[in-house]
Amino acid sequence: MLRAIIVSPDQELGGELEDLFFELGQIGVTRNLERYPTALELTRVMRAHAPHVIFVDISELAKALELVREVEAAHPGVQFVAIHRVCEQQTLLEIMRVGIREFLAPPFNRQAVLELTARLREAADKKPPPCESTDMVYAFLPSKAGVGASTVALNTACALSRVPKTNVLLADFDMNCGMQRFMLRLDHAYSLVDAVEHASRMDENLWPQLVASIGNLDVLHAGRMNPEFRVEPAQIHHLIEFVRRNYRAACIDLSGNMEKYSIEVMHESKRIFLVCTPEIPSLHLAREKYTYLQSLDLGGRVSVLLNRAQKRCVISPEQVEKLLGLPVHMTFSNDYMGVHKALTEGRHVAPSSELGKQFAKLAQSLFEKPESPVDAPKRFVEYFSLLPARYSLFGKKPAT
Repeated sequence: MLRAIIVSPDQELGGELEDLFFELGQIGVTRNLERYPTALELTRVMRAHAPHVIFVDISELAKALELVREVEAAHPGVQFVAIHRVCEQQTLLEIMRVGIREFLAPPFNRQAVLELTARLREAADKKPPPCESTDMVYAFLPSKAGVGASTVALNTACALSRVPKTNVLLADFDMNCGMQRFMLRLDHAYSLVDAVEHASRMDENLWPQLVASIGNLDVLHAGRMNPEFRVEPAQIHHLIEFVRRNYRAACIDLSGNMEKYSIEVMHESKRIFLVCTPEIPSLHLAREKYTYLQSLDLGGRVSVLLNRAQKRCVISPEQVEKLLGLPVHMTFSNDYMGVHKALTEGRHVAPSSELGKQFAKLAQSLFEKPESPVDAPKRFVEYFSLLPARYSLFGKKPAT
């Protein structure tokens, strides 16, 4: 379906045209502007909606032509259709000079509108309008509850937001027990639920009301516990597409419960960071989730983040790599006091700390080409798969 914007000070004319498009189901009107936007407003509207076509009222010809010139300069390929209640020869000549070849006037003929739609779609297929859109969408998936994935997502997003000219979204998609609101001490009325419910009609005016801003970081928290809330794949798609057009990077904190909407988020993500700790239960579940993601053709996007690692771990990062068949993209030290202090103050960990520098290193790595996964040596994997059956917590072989 073609995305369209209507710009018309004549509210009745714009409303009539929008109703007709809704009835025909060929063009989706994502915004109906009742006045000609300023240059700044126009930039925000174009980024929010990425229209294929703009229906512009030419009753105020000078303003209409200025809008056309601004859009064509910044967004070549967007099509224009002039609308007006009267058809004057001189006005038609003026709009033809700026490249507008289509005109609609009431009463709108259904067949004529369908034929116009076919021409617009054909032109859009041949030369789709360019749309600035980032691919830097990162999902943070915990191997199990309590491994610190939310802390890693938060601090990674904060580190990214400190990179010059990088606006970042941190979105908490954990509807069971989202932690971002608590960790940042946010007192914000709106949440992910509101964003999802309005995803298909999200615009540049509504979005700022839904997020809490901290410098270059916007936070969309999960709200209160709401495990029964249902999210449709189409809603995720609309929301992520809006995010892509409006942010340089996005970090999405997932619950780890592998809900359908979480799977959809991971399909929309450039990389999936599987967060685990160097402990047997965490690594076991990390391997299980990686295997499942491979079955969904998502295995190639997965990278491992090893959290709370100590210098003398029982299971080394090298062993973790062999076990999971994936490189450990980054290892984070176990700075309990630093994280505790950050939580107490409702902020990220100190950038000057060792852990803070590690998050900054991860943020910088996201601008680089990801590494390719490596194959796991068979012997170590076989050993680990038998570990629960052959050994007890006390180091003795169970009776058979």
